[in-house]
Amino acid sequence: MAADEDAYHELCVYTLTHGDPAFIHQYVVDAYMAQHADATTKPVGPAFALVGLYLHVEKGFSGKQVQLAHMRLARRRRGWPAFALPADRGAMTARDVLAVPGGVERDRAIDDWCRSVWTALSVHRQAIDDLLRENAIL
Repeated sequence: MAADEDAYHELCVYTLTHGDPAFIHQYVVDAYMAQHADATTKPVGPAFALVGLYLHVEKGFSGKQVQLAHMRLARRRRGWPAFALPADRGAMTARDVLAVPGGVERDRAIDDWCRSVWTALSVHRQAIDDLLRENAIL
């Protein structure tokens, strides 16, 4: 766990200094939260992570668009559904992404990581789609 958390922090530095207007940092935050949420995590964390992964992987939203959707959702909603997260949350981890050289290859690996995590958690697809539609995000 500590090695993955360290890799996550390094990826945060990488993405926050990236300069990409798409704001790929949002993808890293969402993928990591979805993989590491546990019983002590407030429900808003997994909910936002699943929303972000869904919007990015299935709807093609940029990180900036995901961030704006999170902000709109937070203004509209007061309670958050609890999502049962399986033990398997994707084969890729922050460590796998960090092992890829920085630049286009690592950026692609971040997308691959998001797809890996979302695929493992896509059992919640309908609930996330419903949540976004109920709150006029989609």
